[in-house]
Amino acid sequence: MKAQQVAINLVTLAKAPIDQLLSACAQAGFHNIEFQLGNLKRWMKESSLSAADVRKMLDKHGQRCIGGFETHLAVFDEATMDDNHAMLAANARLLGDLGGGVLVVGTDGPPKPNIDALDTVGRMMRRMIDLCPSAVSLAVEFNWSPLVKSLRSALRVVKAADHPRVGILFDPAHYHCTSTKMEDLTAEAVGKILHVHVDDMADKPGEHSHCNADRRLPLEGILPLKRMLGRIEELGYRGFFSLEMFSEELWALPPAQAAGRCHAAMQRLL
Repeated sequence: MKAQQVAINLVTLAKAPIDQLLSACAQAGFHNIEFQLGNLKRWMKESSLSAADVRKMLDKHGQRCIGGFETHLAVFDEATMDDNHAMLAANARLLGDLGGGVLVVGTDGPPKPNIDALDTVGRMMRRMIDLCPSAVSLAVEFNWSPLVKSLRSALRVVKAADHPRVGILFDPAHYHCTSTKMEDLTAEAVGKILHVHVDDMADKPGEHSHCNADRRLPLEGILPLKRMLGRIEELGYRGFFSLEMFSEELWALPPAQAAGRCHAAMQRLL
């Protein structure tokens, strides 16, 4: 991992006006920013700001948008599909206006999960990417789904999508909590990874771990992070490594203090 690949997902920090969060991240040394898009849109509406205004703030701090997330992709629930797809298309346009990046999504599932349904998800992701601007890619997050529950499942989805801007979000927390193994990080699978989240995990068996609440800062848990992320790099990944935490402890800190602690933790991986 190189310094220019280090990023932070703003969900890691306490809820605050985005300009305060960007300033805190800049002071800490984070130049690559991933957005929780629901929070961003709410703040933009409350402050009567446009995407162009947010982009100016990023430019002011020497930062850039690398992507974001908000909701899953509806594949099997026809009652919510139209509204869900319209929201995701709008989010993709917002990311495009901010400079582009990876839109991360989970998925829903069929009443009776089955392996062929993974191909259905892939075909829907192919349809969804056609609604996204060219500067935006779409990544499925395995384990944010009742169906796509492992790296191998995510790979099948992406192969069914068969589009260069549809890929996988890899997150060590989901690696730990699912059946995913180190040997699943093959050249084929890594070649489909578009974005990587970074976190460590508490000392609990995966099946008894909470994929969000049990996250720890890098090298403060039990995962072989350096070996895992090193393997991903060795197999050709050149994208961002974005710290994503859901920590009550970090949320309780002033954003500048939390961002500083997070940046120091990421530096341990360089």
